[in-house]
Amino acid sequence: MKTLKRIGVLTSGGDSPGMNACIRAVVRTGIYHGLKVFGIMSGYSGMIEGDVKPLSSVSVGNIIQRGGTILRSARSKEFMTKEGRAKAYETLQKNKIDALVVIGGNGTFMGADVFMKEYDFPIIGAPGTIDNDLYGTDMTIGFDTALNTVIEAIDKIRDTADSHNRLFFIEVMGRDAGFIALRSGIAGGAEEILIPETVTYIDELCEMLEESIKSNKQSGVIIVAEGDDAGGAIEVAHKMKDKFPNIDSRVTVLGHIQRGGSPSSFDRILASTMGYEAVNALMAGRHGEMIGIINKDVVYIPFEKAIKQHKMVRGEMLKMAKILST
Repeated sequence: MKTLKRIGVLTSGGDSPGMNACIRAVVRTGIYHGLKVFGIMSGYSGMIEGDVKPLSSVSVGNIIQRGGTILRSARSKEFMTKEGRAKAYETLQKNKIDALVVIGGNGTFMGADVFMKEYDFPIIGAPGTIDNDLYGTDMTIGFDTALNTVIEAIDKIRDTADSHNRLFFIEVMGRDAGFIALRSGIAGGAEEILIPETVTYIDELCEMLEESIKSNKQSGVIIVAEGDDAGGAIEVAHKMKDKFPNIDSRVTVLGHIQRGGSPSSFDRILASTMGYEAVNALMAGRHGEMIGIINKDVVYIPFEKAIKQHKMVRGEMLKMAKILST
């Protein structure tokens, strides 16, 4: 591998709180090693279009506390084509960029893996996604902040639920993974938690509701991951309303509020660590790997493994959620 002199950094896919902290760490660690660091705007789209700008230590000042990403993010269909990737490679060659740090989720690493193999180009990934669904790391950048946002919303909704004796169905993000729903449901004391990893039986949900009515429980909160097999919160609430027409129920879809906001201290430290370790990995000649942290130790997970291996929801946590909700 040739000596690194210039590296690029980009954010791709859905934004997550802490991405800016990771960018800051990449830039300042790179400068510490004597590298020139370039920001690639709007993910792989910017790499194709040549939207590249130099980053200095000053340019990443006062961003660690900001949500979103100063480099902006996008999903690029063109990068999925050979022609698109060829244009992206031309941009890197034109700017004499020797290696990349990519911050994002599953789709980001899929693109990085293909590109790296096609052009033998060094890339290291930092997992930035609120879904926490990437194999090979205990936590992804943004998950903790999103979780706290959801819990704050649940607490406020429960106040009004108790005041009006209502049943609330709260939909959280998680098209393919239920990590946000499960943890926020436990922390928020939800009566039921519906996630994509388990089958939802409406009849069982109705039995739970009947038991609650018998025990004179006046209000409740049901957390629904958007990818649950019974449908989102609106559909689940509609099915329940058909069976219990007299129950006063409401639906709240939290949506993209979960992606925004100032990152928690946990996410700032996690993102800073991952950005720092990503540059160190490139300097050590590593490539094609995602930075992960397992049991507080830094690990290096090949892109293929991070993409293809499925991160499982802990069965014991599901059992605990069920017991504590009764």
